[in-house]
Amino acid sequence: MKGSRPLQAELTRNTDLSKTPETKKVIESMVDGLNDHRIADIGEFFSENFRWMGNTGCGTKNGLAEFQSNWQKPFQAAFSDKICIDEARIFMGEWAAAFGHQEAIHSGEFMGIPASGKKVKIKYMDFWKVQNGKIVDNWVMVDFPHILEQLSVDCFKGEGWEKYDNNSNKASSLKSEG
Repeated sequence: MKGSRPLQAELTRNTDLSKTPETKKVIESMVDGLNDHRIADIGEFFSENFRWMGNTGCGTKNGLAEFQSNWQKPFQAAFSDKICIDEARIFMGEWAAAFGHQEAIHSGEFMGIPASGKKVKIKYMDFWKVQNGKIVDNWVMVDFPHILEQLSVDCFKGEGWEKYDNNSNKASSLKSEG
């Protein structure tokens, strides 16, 4: 790249590292709350006006009420017996990040697909910003194409870039999914 470089990591540049223990406590408690399928009192962890910003297919939810009505309730209606498993977490000041998966039963309509009763793995990544003991921002990536694949829908119609993977990568990837 020629010329000046773009500003990097602007949002985390001035994080207060003394806030790390508080952030860790909020995130760990929130994940426990989600695993307990709490909706009515989830505001214990999220500010009233927090932003939930998801990838395409997930949408953006502004505020706690919108998150509850337009994400939590429909998601729980589509996927029951859901358990969240963070595979890794990182904490830095007011910031936290995690990736992992949820295991759930496809028990309600999802993206127009009627309930199948299949157990599915829902992969995700989250970044949170915590201020004053509550989550104020949550950037989310939920792997909807992977969920759809488990429900026998190829949203890439055979044109996914897995076609460029060598067979040993594909085979080991499938083994780790199973």
